[in-house]
Order: sequence, then C-alpha cells, then structure tokens
Amino acid sequence: MASIGTIIKEIIIPYRKGNIRLNPEFVVLDDAHIQGFLLGKYYQRIYGIDIYNSKNRNITIGTNKAKKFSLDIYQISSQDPLEELLNEFREGQFRTTLTSKQKLSLLKILRKNRPAFSIGEEPLGKIRGHDIELYLNLERPYPPILRRPPYPASLEIRKKIEKHINELLDIDVIRRIGHNEIVEITTPVLITWHDGKSRLCVDFRALNNYTKAHRYPIPRIPHALDKLAKEKYITKMDCMKGFHQNGVKPNSMK
Repeated sequence: MASIGTIIKEIIIPYRKGNIRLNPEFVVLDDAHIQGFLLGKYYQRIYGIDIYNSKNRNITIGTNKAKKFSLDIYQISSQDPLEELLNEFREGQFRTTLTSKQKLSLLKILRKNRPAFSIGEEPLGKIRGHDIELYLNLERPYPPILRRPPYPASLEIRKKIEKHINELLDIDVIRRIGHNEIVEITTPVLITWHDGKSRLCVDFRALNNYTKAHRYPIPRIPHALDKLAKEKYITKMDCMKGFHQNGVKPNSMK
C-alpha cells in the first residue's frame, strides 16, 4: 500500500475523571480499510503514558502518577474476509446465485475501484475528457421565452424542489451563483411517481429550439450483443445520477 499523505487528528478518550486528548499523526494509505489502530510506544513516551501490569491493568498520563485510568481488555479476533467486505459494502445488493468465491472476487474489485463509487453525500464526480460544449444560434439579450419565471408550485412541491437542489449542491453537481452573475432563469419541474418518489427536471423545450444539435450514429443493439457473446460475466451497473455525470465546459455552464 502506498502512502498518499499524512494528517494530524485529535483523539479524545472520554473518562469520568477528565477526558484524555491526544494529537497523533496518521499516515493515509491508498486503498486501505481499517477498523482500529494501535497507539505505539512513541506516542506513549511523548504523552508520558505508563502502563502498569497490575491486577486491574491501569495507566497514568504525564507526571501525575496518582491519577490512574483503568484499562478495558479486548480480545482481538480475525474477521472473515468476506464478512468484512460485505460489511464495508452493506449498501450493495448481490445476487443470491453467486458463490462465496465469486462474491469475494467481486467485492475485492469494488474495493480496488472504491474512488469510482459515490455513497451518500460524497462528491459525484464526472466522466473525464468528454466535457460537453453547447452552441446556441442566438446571442444575448435572449428572447422572453428563454427568461420565463418558475412555474407555480404548492408549498409541498416547493419543499421537495428545495430538497433536490440541496442534494445536488452536496454532491457538487450545481453551485450557488453570485449576485452579480448573469444567469437566465430556468424552469424546474418536479416529476412524482405513484410510490411517492420524485425527480427534479428542468423544462428546456424552448431552449432546445435555439440549440445546435450534435449528430452522431447510435450503435446498433445486435453489434453490442455480438461483442458480449463470449464474455464470462455480464454485469449491469446503474450510474448514480448518470445524466449529471456528463461534464459541461465552462463557457457552456450558463
């Protein structure tokens, strides 16, 4: 494992007679996964930590040898590699037909390519090297049809729209604009399904009439199936918010 840097992180050990605060330096390893760490003799010496091998096992810190902290003893046992990886990727779903060996092999690939996946509020990322550039066949000032105000929405709908906007801000898909930036007003539309879930869309029908189209051939389905004919494993991966993973060039963002 290669080191990708160091970080100093304060550790607070809670204790009923006063918390213990340490500031150890950690080395961050690439593709590493740990569930705990050991405080070595170097830091024990720096903070004056002495361990007494008495019946009750306790430690003292600094010069105050009268203030003793009790130690809890834990039995460290090795964890099954498959169970460890399943716990790490517990949000994933795997087919029940996979054997333990196949599942372990798949999980190792997922861990090796961990930066390719976004979980929770992590930045989404984007497709590299294929930023899209948009061309309009008109210039500012734009016609009124491209500067329409938002559609009327109920209080419940506005709350859902705001929630979607905050989610896009958290994963770095959109950004807040400054008060002096000239950005045309867009028209957000909330699409709601029968199960209560919703998706935030933008009505760009008017804008499409002024956008120069990109024309390219679409691959034929039989050709794609022929390429998969001799493959051993066929995997389908659903990109999280795949539409938003298409990068846009800076001059086309507005």
